[in-house]
Amino acid sequence: MSWYEDKVLPRLINLVCAAKPTRKQREKIVPRATGDVLEIGIGSGLNLPYYDRDKVRRIWGLEPSEGMRRLASAAIDKAALDVELIDLPGEEIPLDNNSVDTILVTYTLCTIPEVMIALDGMRRVLKSDGRLLFCEHGKAPDAGVSKWQERLNPTWKKFSGGCNMNRDIPALLTGSGFVIDDDNRMYIPGIRALSYNYWGSARIG
Repeated sequence: MSWYEDKVLPRLINLVCAAKPTRKQREKIVPRATGDVLEIGIGSGLNLPYYDRDKVRRIWGLEPSEGMRRLASAAIDKAALDVELIDLPGEEIPLDNNSVDTILVTYTLCTIPEVMIALDGMRRVLKSDGRLLFCEHGKAPDAGVSKWQERLNPTWKKFSGGCNMNRDIPALLTGSGFVIDDDNRMYIPGIRALSYNYWGSARIG
């Protein structure tokens, strides 16, 4: 891991992902988590203030970046939640089958290299009556914006920790066997190529 990836990138991502429009999106989805929660890509812990403490028993937070985990530790200390950090990527979920009530993914599916493998793992650990809650940016519906996403994505990935600005989030979810029950889509304030958001919930099909 380079000095940039370990020291600089985590703070840049934290700054961008803590912007007001993104916080508003987190407010819509995170409080819906219940029971035993697996958060994929917990990052610096930006979701922790939005959990409903009366509904959540524990949180497993997968995060492969050591720099992000350092930032998350401070947020966990303030959160008054039972949080266990796991230093593994989304493709490697060390939990038992059918063991999780809620999976939470916010601004994470864009970054996981082998995203379909990760989604297969999420489906494996999610209980049959559990829910996957998602809030992600991705492929825009407008041809002009989508074209710029395709053009910019290779360069953008190099400086953003592998983030893809053009992934079709609903297609990824349904392609891995999830059924989307709550499907919301809109642009939020920000750079057009990065601001088309998808959020809602899905279950095992």
